[in-house]
Amino acid sequence: MQSAIEFVGINKFFGSVHANCDIHLNVATGSIHGIVGENGAGKSTLMSILYGYYEATSGTIRINGHNARITSPSAAIQLGIGMVHQHFMLIETFTVLENILLGAEGGYLLAKGRKDMRAKLRHFGERYGLIVDPDARIADLGVGMRQRVEILKALMRGANILILDEPTAVLTPDEADGLFIMLRRLRDEGKTILIITHKLREIMDLTDHVSVMRHGRMVGQFLTAQTCMDELAKAMVGRKIDLNSQKSPARPGPVMLDVRDLVVRDAKGTIRVDHVSLTLHAGEIVGLAGVAGNGQSELLQALAGMRAIESGSLILEDEVQNIYHINPRQMRRAGLMHVPEDRHHHGLVMNFDACESAILGFHHDETYGRGLLDRSAVKSALAIEMETYDIRPRNPRLSTKSFSGGNQQKIVLSREIEREPKILLIGQPTRGVDVGAIEFIHNRLLKLRDEGKAILLVSVELDEIIALSDRILVMCDGKITGERGGLDPDIKDLGLLMGGVDEKVA
Repeated sequence: MQSAIEFVGINKFFGSVHANCDIHLNVATGSIHGIVGENGAGKSTLMSILYGYYEATSGTIRINGHNARITSPSAAIQLGIGMVHQHFMLIETFTVLENILLGAEGGYLLAKGRKDMRAKLRHFGERYGLIVDPDARIADLGVGMRQRVEILKALMRGANILILDEPTAVLTPDEADGLFIMLRRLRDEGKTILIITHKLREIMDLTDHVSVMRHGRMVGQFLTAQTCMDELAKAMVGRKIDLNSQKSPARPGPVMLDVRDLVVRDAKGTIRVDHVSLTLHAGEIVGLAGVAGNGQSELLQALAGMRAIESGSLILEDEVQNIYHINPRQMRRAGLMHVPEDRHHHGLVMNFDACESAILGFHHDETYGRGLLDRSAVKSALAIEMETYDIRPRNPRLSTKSFSGGNQQKIVLSREIEREPKILLIGQPTRGVDVGAIEFIHNRLLKLRDEGKAILLVSVELDEIIALSDRILVMCDGKITGERGGLDPDIKDLGLLMGGVDEKVA
């Protein structure tokens, strides 16, 4: 087996934290290799070493059989290594062509560089099935197309080794299928692809080999065809994982949230929530299914007081709300908590200490001091939640951006759930978290339901909706297209509803 990448005895320390411990790994040329592990297992650190963000404390990296010292992303690019990040590294106000041209301008006069890059972009787009409009602004593109731009940018810089970090985290199922077709085509042309993901079904469908990390160590390496999801999950967390949540029948109580004919427009004046009505009872989980971009996000934000409502009515625990003046602080005081879908933009302040992010929206509570924040109380509060939610590393004063995506998600979840909500709005609860954390989060939500809380769940993971929901609402093009019971729903029926077709009505 010819190796594109070899890690030999790689160690990485951050102070006293041993993030990578004696890593040995061979990645075959022309293969798709998955790397899985719990949040904080050291996967992203290892890939950051390969791409030159960090230097290993000790050990050797070999690229195509030759020792390589990778001291920066520029050095990695020179060695034919490209990386597509989970959170895209694109300038939104620039066009596709301008983003790809950055760092490869071809001299002070841009005209020739632009012309050459435009031709090159067309060639690569046709070759790999990655057609994009070079003059489209990034801000006007969907996430699937943005990811396509990132992949093109890497390929056009000569990447033969491509690293993808959680590549399907923000994609619709159709976009994910398109990505997989593209990656298989790249592999068949001899490219080597490394994928970090928490989605074990994708690992089984896509990869040739898979390596498992736990607590900074490499604990298992498998031929994908010779393993299974249960074996991988056990290797990841060191114990058997049960993702088939055993939920007891719901015992719905009084109506906690009553929404009637809600209309919400976006900044361009387009209706995103189109006369939506729903009720949410104490002691039930209502799942809101649908392909991303069909109004679920705007509905959650409107109910949380983050987005203006044009018309309709909103009754919260028998109290009529003034829809024109609701705000997040008011809704929190009424017992409605919100886990936003986009943790980076709406859930956390990345440059804050983790303990500061962990009290956002609750910083006026007397628990944290009167007038001035009691830093000791703030730190102690998160220290307790870190133990309960297994947030790693256990350092409340560490910058929020220094935590892995899954651990950032746990900070948001612990902040909202531990406030004893009457109503919980939760968007994409397990996006970017590992299988052990998924099991914990699912069980925690079911426990909240059994304690009489009302939960509205938005997720693009249909398996998650089915596993947790007592009732399922489906949205398409801003409207509720149907409601189904949560007990053993017909997946084909749900899929049709997600496309706007209700066979039961037809």
